[in-house]
Amino acid sequence: MLPAQLPDPLLAWNQTAVDYPRSSTIAELFALQAARTPGHIALIAGSRQLTYRQLDQSSNRLARHLQSLGVGPDTLVGVAMARTESLVITLLAILKAGGAYVPLDPTYPKERLTLVIGDSRMRIVVTTEESRPHLPFDLSDLALVNAEDFSIASLSSAPVPSTAASHHLAYVLYTSGSTGKPKGVMLEHRNVVNFFTGMDLAIGQGTGVAPGVFLAVTSVSFDISVLELLWTLTRGFTVVLDAGRGPGFIGEQIVRHGVTHLQMTPSLAMMLTLDSRAYAALASLRTMLLGGEAVPASLIHLLRKVFNGDIYNMYGPTETTVWSTSYRIQEVGSSVSIGRPIASTQIYLLDEALQPVPVGEIGELFIGGDGVARGYWKLPDLTAERFITLPSLSVQRLYRTGDLARFLPDGNLEFLGRADYQIKLRGHRIEPGEIEAFLEQCRGVRQAVVVLREDREGDKRLVAYLVASAGGPESPAELRATLASKLPDYMVPSAFVFLPSFPLTHNGKIDRKALLKLPPPNLSAQTPDGASEAGTEIEQIIARAWREALAIPSVGFTDNFFDLGAHSLTLAEVQTRLQQELGREIPLVDLFEFSTVAALAAHLAGSQTVIAAIQASARAQRRRMARSL
Repeated sequence: MLPAQLPDPLLAWNQTAVDYPRSSTIAELFALQAARTPGHIALIAGSRQLTYRQLDQSSNRLARHLQSLGVGPDTLVGVAMARTESLVITLLAILKAGGAYVPLDPTYPKERLTLVIGDSRMRIVVTTEESRPHLPFDLSDLALVNAEDFSIASLSSAPVPSTAASHHLAYVLYTSGSTGKPKGVMLEHRNVVNFFTGMDLAIGQGTGVAPGVFLAVTSVSFDISVLELLWTLTRGFTVVLDAGRGPGFIGEQIVRHGVTHLQMTPSLAMMLTLDSRAYAALASLRTMLLGGEAVPASLIHLLRKVFNGDIYNMYGPTETTVWSTSYRIQEVGSSVSIGRPIASTQIYLLDEALQPVPVGEIGELFIGGDGVARGYWKLPDLTAERFITLPSLSVQRLYRTGDLARFLPDGNLEFLGRADYQIKLRGHRIEPGEIEAFLEQCRGVRQAVVVLREDREGDKRLVAYLVASAGGPESPAELRATLASKLPDYMVPSAFVFLPSFPLTHNGKIDRKALLKLPPPNLSAQTPDGASEAGTEIEQIIARAWREALAIPSVGFTDNFFDLGAHSLTLAEVQTRLQQELGREIPLVDLFEFSTVAALAAHLAGSQTVIAAIQASARAQRRRMARSL
């Protein structure tokens, strides 16, 4: 029972306790589901399909092997592999063996992976022959397990006895850290099992509701994958594992597999609306979940043009187990609410004195309940700072999110941004201090401040403002290359702007708001001089698509698109433009691989289809010009 000094409405809105299998582990819940529906398709990955029985047996074999290597309760095991069926088998196997998984995304820089491996003190990494070359070179202290080793397939597929209990770790996810070093968030089985029950109730997947087909599009490095891969497989869904080939491929999979559920960031949703086939495919979904960043009302209006099913806005930090609030979007005003707390979760909005604010007033958002994590791996001081106990409000610990919100009169929450400098960009949580720490280690950089700019609606970019030190700064291209070797691509700024000094507030601190009032950075000036505007017909088509997508005056023949500020959203926009103009499919991976006008033109010109399309376009242009004379 909550203390009486809370205002009556808040007291009622936080009465969310429900029963759930508190003593169960994720592995036990999956085993129960596999026993209920052994012949049902559990996983589709490319051309491979596994029934619940096959997935259960394959993960049992790998779990048995991991136990022979010493994996048990609270043992951290690295997972480094591409998005194939082996990935899902491995996650389940680690949980069945009693251990906790730690994602090691093979696409991340090796220096980043080295930091995670060293900080977590893991001794075992499960990988594949395909992904092994992407790991750091020095892994002499680690036992590497090939998840696809034929010898594992010969082991017994019988259930594996596990000594893990609900209070043991299920996974540790590393998030951006303000000190320049990523930090591991420790989540226990009980946190996740509570979350599963919360999702059953929040999005209508309770008893008696038939499960569907869930398209999993999120990297396991981000906690919303827990809903896509683990909640689903303990509820009887068929999970389709997306290989990350872009919006067009997502649309194809929705149609091909009869997908009913899709979870994504608003940025990815916006990308899908830019691809005509993916946009049309959304109409066949039953449920759509949006989260990871603020949902613009304009996006909901776009989605509602083709989709009449349920759309939910989800909110929650990694430290409170994936999602903590949920809101079923019906009518849309100027903003989209993040809703109310899910089952066994409490929300408090507090002022600077850590006292509840009245309904309608802004406060910092604190989260309590059974989803609150154990804390940060090997960081007791930071854990004590962010996970606090306030006996006057709750007998449980509360997580201090740093987010600002207010309660609306109907009990729903309005999200109002950050109380500190943390950034949310395309679903990724970024501590600017981590990027700034690396920048200040670069030659010629004395001070660095990283901010998030949105100079065009929906087009958010990281911009680094720098003060040079003696000896002269590195070029933007050199700075970008240095950061790309240390940080994930979503943490590399789109532009680097040198200033004589930073503007200061009255108390002598750097005025970040004043930086946001500066003119937008000239992205076309971020690459070396000497590259002239492209000249051949196909080069002109490509350059025009990039100019329009990036809103810059020119694109040089050898300019790297990513140096000009390209990101996932602009890639999808350019892909759509080029496909419409050239009349052919252009895989998103081509825009990653051939990242200059020259390279992409040479690649596309090798296709007779493209040549024919360009010639037809040129003839049509000449006819239009002739008619206008």
